[in-house]
Amino acid sequence: MNEEILLQDTKQFVTGLFEDKVNKAFFFHNVRHTQTVVKAVEDMALYYQLSGQDRLAVLLAAWFHDTGYSRGSAESHEEESVRIAESYLEKKEISPSVIDKVKSSIRATKMPQSPASLIEQIICDADLSHLGTDDFDKESKLLRKELAAVYNKEISKKDWRKENIQFFQSHRYFTDYGRTRLEPVKQQHLLEMLNREKEKDTETKNKKGETLKGPETVTVKASDNVKSEKDKLKESRTERGTATMFRIMSDNHVSLSQMADSKANIMISVNTIVLSILVSVLFGKLQYYPQFIIPTIILASVCLGAIIFAILATRPNITRGTFSKDDVQQKKVNLLFFGNFHKMDLPDYDWAMKEMMNDREYLYGSMIKDIYFLGKVLAKKYERLRTSYTVFMYGLITAIIAFIIAAIIGMPS
Repeated sequence: MNEEILLQDTKQFVTGLFEDKVNKAFFFHNVRHTQTVVKAVEDMALYYQLSGQDRLAVLLAAWFHDTGYSRGSAESHEEESVRIAESYLEKKEISPSVIDKVKSSIRATKMPQSPASLIEQIICDADLSHLGTDDFDKESKLLRKELAAVYNKEISKKDWRKENIQFFQSHRYFTDYGRTRLEPVKQQHLLEMLNREKEKDTETKNKKGETLKGPETVTVKASDNVKSEKDKLKESRTERGTATMFRIMSDNHVSLSQMADSKANIMISVNTIVLSILVSVLFGKLQYYPQFIIPTIILASVCLGAIIFAILATRPNITRGTFSKDDVQQKKVNLLFFGNFHKMDLPDYDWAMKEMMNDREYLYGSMIKDIYFLGKVLAKKYERLRTSYTVFMYGLITAIIAFIIAAIIGMPS
């Protein structure tokens, strides 16, 4: 069976299973969570360039990993999910090797997670990917609501925050993808929870102290605390949104740069092959076919021009690589770009980076400059790349027309 058709059929089967057989009180472990895990697995499969059985197996495992909740309980739901997946895939006549990979991947998600292969690591990280995204607060509330509805397990906000802190501190992502893209955001959430816990403890102590001074003082202090908490929460969200924006923009710039380099490499390869054929085959026979001299020169010039502009698009530009203390103190140097510090000694760079990290305005200013100049470099890359493709396209048309005309002229009358 075609893989995409199988995955589409699986999606419909699992979606129907959640709609018909899974208790609606599972506010977190529902089809929406499964779709989120599948999307995370797709991203990681693309990141690791998975293909064949591994990609199919891990995507099937992502769809089936929580179907065991159809039994009505979280206990041993992984084994029930394995049973459902195995039964479904055997009916689809899927190979036993793929089914075994699906089963082992589902079992790997059981807490504490114990992945043994890359695809098992991928689904484990995908299953908890919400810890490292901006959706964590919403997902956490849904899980708490689910525990209360399904298991009558009422947990106070304070106890729930403590449980989350303990889980965050013990949890680690298994893949490089998780450690580089999800872990930083997860650590931000952990820091926010730790700060919140500390503020609540301080607030409790303050309230106990103010009780001795009379109700009027308590009212004023409580109002101040509420206002302060709102301001801090707003500031925290702004910081996280800003960090996310910078990360997304940087990732987009890097991806576009890689695409430009790939396109330039294609132009260099194609035109180098054409030039090699011209030199090895056609040039040696021009003495017998003089009418093709001009078209050959045109084609060679076109290929050479396209190669030159493609090389210019990927040609690196290195700056002086040094800075002074005055440059740092006056916030003139961007320490995030290697070209500005590659000739500096480590102690000097270490000092400069700490100065920048202690100055929020300088840090954000450097990040803005870094993205701006990345954009300028990208603009030059794509401008030269466009010129290369334009020269190749119109030059190739001109050369072909010239060859046709030369062939017609050279035909015996």
